[in-house]
Amino acid sequence: MKVGLFIPCYINAIYPQVGVASYKILSRLGVDVDYPLDQTCCGQPMANAGFENEASRLARRFETLFQSYDYIVGPSASCVAFVKQNHPDILAQEGHRCESAEKIYDLCEFIHDVVKPEHLDARFPHKVSLHNSCHGVRELHLSSPSERNIPYYNKLRDLLLMVKDIEVCEPSHIDECCGFGGMFAIEEQAVSVCMAKDKIRHHSETGAEYITGADSSCLMHMQGVIDREKLPIQTIHIVEILASQL
Repeated sequence: MKVGLFIPCYINAIYPQVGVASYKILSRLGVDVDYPLDQTCCGQPMANAGFENEASRLARRFETLFQSYDYIVGPSASCVAFVKQNHPDILAQEGHRCESAEKIYDLCEFIHDVVKPEHLDARFPHKVSLHNSCHGVRELHLSSPSERNIPYYNKLRDLLLMVKDIEVCEPSHIDECCGFGGMFAIEEQAVSVCMAKDKIRHHSETGAEYITGADSSCLMHMQGVIDREKLPIQTIHIVEILASQL
């Protein structure tokens, strides 16, 4: 199988180490992975701000760029969910069928559900608190949503437990929003910051050294509050942990 690695623009610009770690872990797992160099934004910021016409041009470009791959894999639950859930409707308005939505996966989802490794060559001797982002839980089903009475599962936790010397815990209010929400953090700044403070407090109460999750956007939002408040905890993308020691 041939995999096209989708690195969202904000990861490329702000957290390039997450993109590097994504390539490393997929390669180590034996995946034939390629990184298309002409990638652009998937269009989520434009569509969320009400400029869906701008997003349609980017959706068409995305479709063309990744059409030859068997799978599309990206280390961002938010951006992957946008392609999967929104690109079909955006392209349908122009009479196009979206094939990308049928083969795109969050990186952790792809490793857990498609590659299915029995072990990982990773070691991370730290206590981490697992952050379940809204898109990951309710659109990509990376974990079971707390508001539904179904058996608990968490694909991120399953992968983290393959890492040597790690201690994994989860906060109270296990999948409550951190307050980022893209445009929400800009338009409702005060509410967004209060939500982030609450979420960081819940993570800190576990005694963890790190907050980890599958969305750099959520982690970036919380890290901003952590830095401003000089709090004794840090954030790290889950793929950086899974690719540690590589």
